[in-house]
Amino acid sequence: MTIKAAFIGLGAMGAPMAGHLHDKGLLVAVGNRTQAKADALAAQLGVTAPGDAGIASACDVIALCVSADADVIGVVEALAPSLRKGSIVIDHSTVSPATARKAADRLREVGADFLDAPVSGGVEGAKNGKLSVMVGGDAAVLERARPVLEAYGVRITHMGPVGSGQATKAVNQVLVAGIAQAVTEGLALGEALGLDADHLIPTLAAGAAGNWFLDKRGATMLRDEFSVGFKLALLHKDLGIVRGIAEEAGTDRTIIEQSLADFAQLMSQGHGDDDISALIRLKRTS
Repeated sequence: MTIKAAFIGLGAMGAPMAGHLHDKGLLVAVGNRTQAKADALAAQLGVTAPGDAGIASACDVIALCVSADADVIGVVEALAPSLRKGSIVIDHSTVSPATARKAADRLREVGADFLDAPVSGGVEGAKNGKLSVMVGGDAAVLERARPVLEAYGVRITHMGPVGSGQATKAVNQVLVAGIAQAVTEGLALGEALGLDADHLIPTLAAGAAGNWFLDKRGATMLRDEFSVGFKLALLHKDLGIVRGIAEEAGTDRTIIEQSLADFAQLMSQGHGDDDISALIRLKRTS
């Protein structure tokens, strides 16, 4: 039986993810906090935008990608009364493991299943359908939802019970922040030393210093182009969640705290919508 899927949350990540579901013939409805945005994409893709209750009653699998913990719980509460028995809600947002477990408990009350499935790969990964999806929840539920995830995921990994996906994303965001710290500091040094970026970046990328962030953002940050990719205000939000997880785990938080402070400073200067590579602004001055 063909899955009838919906996507709620049509931002920079969600809209292209919904597009991939449409390309696979799975998408029947979309939703968004701003109804006009949902209506516009629905018209473009030839699907409906009936609101949360309409989506819940019409769809087998509902994916969402929203901004914050409260948004996830709000959407789940809006969907719950109208959900079909055995339907699946997949959350691609970055929230706390506790929020994932709360959402799963609420859906269990109405006979529905939940997967916490945050993603990594940035806006490019969403547009290209090459996201890494880290999934928490029941393995059998994941297999039922796999055709949806495969529409935009190049790697789909079952990490354990509900909450495990968000725990994995917490680790991911520490690495993202740490790599951004290292690359921006290093390239600021290279710039100050007068090294040619066209030679420097590919030379570094070919050796042990090579990484995705250097490859995708190195040249643009040195041109002061910060409109691409992942907004630093969103990583700041994510790291606030990660800080609580790390405090509870009792692990070191040096990178988390430094990045929170740096991104807060950039946000106070009006750069919250810049890509995280805008961190180089702070590295250029001692």
